[in-house]
Amino acid sequence: MILYHGSNVAIRDIDLSKSRPGKDFGKGFYLSPDKRQAIEMAESKVAFLGGEPIVTEFEFDADIITSNNLKIKTFDGYTEEWAKFIYENRENFSDAPIHDYDIIYGPIANDKVGAQIRNFKNGSIDLEELLRRIKYLKGITFQYYFGTEAAIKTLHKL
Repeated sequence: MILYHGSNVAIRDIDLSKSRPGKDFGKGFYLSPDKRQAIEMAESKVAFLGGEPIVTEFEFDADIITSNNLKIKTFDGYTEEWAKFIYENRENFSDAPIHDYDIIYGPIANDKVGAQIRNFKNGSIDLEELLRRIKYLKGITFQYYFGTEAAIKTLHKL
């Protein structure tokens, strides 16, 4: 399968040390199976940081997801487990991860979802209400997280 990374810089080699903590699944390298979503991410980065929108393509063998070679986590949708996992990762700004997964696949917490997570964080809604609100949001998109060198080795730049 082809996965896409949207940025404001060309990706020559993946360097996990350049990744930032506080992201949906933690500090790692993120890709999308949806080229349009990667383009939008690249445009968003340019709006904040300047540069040019660049989408880099990687080949990934999807059979790795069902193999036992790496530790993989999959979230099929907006669930209570997913919401707690996103919240905990977004609250972790250290370089030490809160999990030991190599690869994670699951929904992106986009701006609309992020707003509801902030409402949960500040106590204005509980977890049940958070899930009720995001359940009906349109445009669910998914992402792949690669958080270890072993995971990065499964990607081949095109």
